Amino acid sequence: MRVDQLLGLMADGEAPGGGSAAALTVAVAAGLVAMVARASRSSWDEAGGVSAQALSVLERVGPLARADAEAWQDAIAALRDAGGDGDPERRDFELERKLERAAAVPLEIAELAADATALAVVAAERGEGSYRGDAASAAALAAGAARAAAHLVEINLGVRDSDPRLARARACAEAASDAAERVLEPAP
Repeated sequence: MRVDQLLGLMADGEAPGGGSAAALTVAVAAGLVAMVARASRSSWDEAGGVSAQALSVLERVGPLARADAEAWQDAIAALRDAGGDGDPERRDFELERKLERAAAVPLEIAELAADATALAVVAAERGEGSYRGDAASAAALAAGAARAAAHLVEINLGVRDSDPRLARARACAEAASDAAERVLEPAP
């Protein structure tokens, strides 16, 4: 699907929502990091390794756009069925399981977003200077995706502050934000 088609479907409410958008944003950020690293190979010895890591993030996060949409659709269907016929304990169990899955996918997106942000910072600091803006943009995009994904984890877990998954998601978002700020600050 072309990007303009996806955006049109999203705007019409016919395509996946926030979690899928966060996953796609991480993929874009990882692609930018790989581009910066590849363009910096002649002046940066570790560029190939950073590029490979960024491409690994891209490959892992891409399928999560669909996985998030599917997990959310399953959770919505279970929420709609919550008052239906049958054993209420079984329905509650199924709903809980589906909401946990709907939180697990954005948690994975948040973790990959934090990884992409860290790679972007390294690329901004060590890569070819003319690509610093691209690396900083990647850091900002990935940090935003981490924050969005962490928010979805919180929503899908029903705001259980003691849940370790929520703590992990928040830690990813905070680490990504802190890292991105380092490369987004104006030069002295």
